[in-house]
Amino acid sequence: MQGEPLAPWRESLHEIIFEAETPAGKWFDIALILAIAASILVVMLDSVAAINLNYKTWLFAAEWFFTILFSIEYLLRLICVRRPLRYATSFFGIVDLISILPSFLALFFTGAQTLLVVRGLRVLRVFRIFKLGEYLGEAHALIRAMRNSRAKIAVFLYTVCVFVVIFGAAMYLIEGPEHGFTSIPQSMYWAVVTLTTVGYGDISPQTPLGQMLASMVMILGYAIIAVPTGIYSAELAREYRRDVTRFACRHCGAEGHDNDAKFCKYCGGTVP
Repeated sequence: MQGEPLAPWRESLHEIIFEAETPAGKWFDIALILAIAASILVVMLDSVAAINLNYKTWLFAAEWFFTILFSIEYLLRLICVRRPLRYATSFFGIVDLISILPSFLALFFTGAQTLLVVRGLRVLRVFRIFKLGEYLGEAHALIRAMRNSRAKIAVFLYTVCVFVVIFGAAMYLIEGPEHGFTSIPQSMYWAVVTLTTVGYGDISPQTPLGQMLASMVMILGYAIIAVPTGIYSAELAREYRRDVTRFACRHCGAEGHDNDAKFCKYCGGTVP
C-alpha cells in the first residue's frame, strides 16, 4: 500500500482481493482456491489418454476458461495496488504470472500446458485466509535451520561425491563392461544407487570381490544417511531454543528479535 492513495473503487477492490479479514475478501480467496484446485484437476485429467480422447474439447475449453479468469484476476491485482511493479516482482506476483503463461506457451510449444500445475503454489494463500500464521512461523524456523547448517551439509555432500567417484572407479576396474559396468560414469550411477540404499538392481556385481565392495558400500550408506539428519536436527533444536519474539519491526517489517531487544537488529529502528 505504499505510494499514491488509490481511488475509492480501487481501495474497495484492494480490500476484496488482498484483505482476508473482511467477509468479501475471505469468500474471494476461498473461491480463488477452489478455482485453482479445479484448474489443476483439469490439467491432470487432460494427461489421461482415455479421458483426453473423449473429452478433449471440454478440457481445452475449461483450461482456457481458467486461464482467462486468472489473467483477469492478475490484472485486477495490479490495478488495485499503489505500486504495481513491486507486486509484480514479489513472490506471489511472479507465481500469479507464471500460473497463466503456460497456456499461452502451449500455442507455440506442445505440452507446455502441463506446467499449469504450478498454480498449486497459489494455494499458499490458505495460510493467510484461515489465519494459520503460526505455521508460517514454523516454516521460517525450518528454513533458518537449513540455512545455518548449509556449510556442514555442503562438506558432507562433497565427501559423498568423493566416495561415489572412488567406489565407481573401483567397481569399473573390478567388474568391467562384461558385467554391465561399461564406464566409470555408469559405475558411479551404481554407487549412488547403492550408497543411498535404493538398490534398483539394474546393475549388480557378479564377482566375489565386486560383491564384497558392494556390501561395504551398502553398510557405509546406512552409516552416512544419518549424518545430514543429525546436522539438521541439531540446528533445528538450536533454533527452537532461541528466545525470540514474533513482533515485526515498524520500519522494515523484520521478525525474530530477542525478547529484550529495544532496537531492530536489521535496520536499527525501535521495536515494540
